[in-house]
Amino acid sequence: MASMSLAPVNIFKAGADEERAETARLSSFVGAIAIGDLVKSTLGPKGMDKILLSTGREGTVTVTNDGATILKAIGVDNPAAKILVDMSKVQDDEVGDGTTSVTVLAAELLREAELLIARKIHPQTIIAGWREATKAAREALAKSAVDHGGNEEKFHKDLINIAETTLSSKLLTHHKDHFTKLAVDAVLRLKGSGNLEAIHVIKKLGGSLIDSYLDEGFLLDKKIGVNQPKRIENAKILIANTAMDTDKIKIFGSRVRVDSTAKVAEIEQAEKEKMKEKVERILKHGINCFINRQLIYNYPEQMFAAAGVMAIEHADFAGVERLALVTGGEIASTFDHPELVKLGSCKLIEEVMIGEDKLLHFSGVAMGEACTIVLRGATQQIIDEAERSLHDALCVLAQTVKDTRTVYGGGCSEMLMANAVMELAKRTPGKESLAMESFAKALSTLPTIIADNAGYDSADLVSQLRAAHIEGKTTYGLDMKEASIADMASLGVVESFQVKRQVLLSAAEAAEVILRVDDIIKAAPRKRVPDRHPC
Repeated sequence: MASMSLAPVNIFKAGADEERAETARLSSFVGAIAIGDLVKSTLGPKGMDKILLSTGREGTVTVTNDGATILKAIGVDNPAAKILVDMSKVQDDEVGDGTTSVTVLAAELLREAELLIARKIHPQTIIAGWREATKAAREALAKSAVDHGGNEEKFHKDLINIAETTLSSKLLTHHKDHFTKLAVDAVLRLKGSGNLEAIHVIKKLGGSLIDSYLDEGFLLDKKIGVNQPKRIENAKILIANTAMDTDKIKIFGSRVRVDSTAKVAEIEQAEKEKMKEKVERILKHGINCFINRQLIYNYPEQMFAAAGVMAIEHADFAGVERLALVTGGEIASTFDHPELVKLGSCKLIEEVMIGEDKLLHFSGVAMGEACTIVLRGATQQIIDEAERSLHDALCVLAQTVKDTRTVYGGGCSEMLMANAVMELAKRTPGKESLAMESFAKALSTLPTIIADNAGYDSADLVSQLRAAHIEGKTTYGLDMKEASIADMASLGVVESFQVKRQVLLSAAEAAEVILRVDDIIKAAPRKRVPDRHPC
């Protein structure tokens, strides 16, 4: 009879690595909790900022407290941490705000799960309890939501309160009244479409944040060509993405054999004729403004000037796309059939000065809801952070216009959901009730962190808040100005239902994915093979 070897059999390639069972789970928990701890100090109206310094030739500095921006910038190696980073990106893309909350909640859920697993409770039992808890929390949140969609005056007030609540945890908190009005006016111009592409944000150094303003038109950060009209009324605009630089011979990487310099002149002349024909085809469209994605060289620029057409070159792709959208035109690349090309239109194009820079102002555009927000600030870091803050506010407002339900902030919704889950846990027999209790504890950790970040006594405030909710004061939350609990309805601390719901669902799903892991297999690194055929 053959003897059996009891030595472990390695089925992986040399260099591959495997972590099993408790080791894999612990590795996942540690990575995810570390990510949560990294961003939790930025949570709430008194949250702190982080400086992100890139190591490159530029060495760019970013100052931010936006969870998604922080997590995008850091390179993580832990697979569970990567799941939370991806979840934060999805939250940012989906609703625009709540990126820190969702990361912190997922990390707190895993911190609670770690304690339960130490008590020998199986991950599947925890997941079953969490699913029931998520359902109960979601129902409690939906029940507490207020909908003023039918009352225009109250809904406008809701939008202002939501923008103020969103901006209160950002850099713009000191000027939140000014930026709240900017954001609400810009979103209401969209007339319910929620198309944020129509809102263009331009950043210009100089002045202070309070000098930022909303312009009812479209601004393009480009200059008009030489000797061309500086102002055009009732503009007919052809937006193109075509090469307008072929009047010069491109000699890089090509060889042209000629027997005299006269032949070179002939080639140049042929190129010039080609360009002349192209410009004539463009002018047949009956336009008085030509905007190109690519460069326009001197010869075609002179021809446009002679024809009295304003020509703008090198408008970046995002600018061209947005310009086509707001002026009602289409981007053309061939010009043989003028009747098939859809031209853009606007009432007036003129040059305006912002600070020391000249910009092109398009007013009376076909898409009436289009507008531009001009951000001013002392440093590039301040303007960049102001743009991120404003982007979050605009996204949340656009979501609220689509789904008009709102909930109360200041830790009110989290405590409400935690109490609903606790009530369910009391009625549930078996070990699943422990998982539900851990879910409720993770939810109530969010108001604790908000209070801690403000330097207040979180244990006292959160216990007061819990007692108030049990007494039936379900609109009470944390007042971060007075270090007490207060009625969020009277303070106007309001958040979008959609954002809160997405935070709850995304965090629960991400925590569940990480909790299911019992094996981490790392592929063997690719070996560098020397080049056998050198040039």
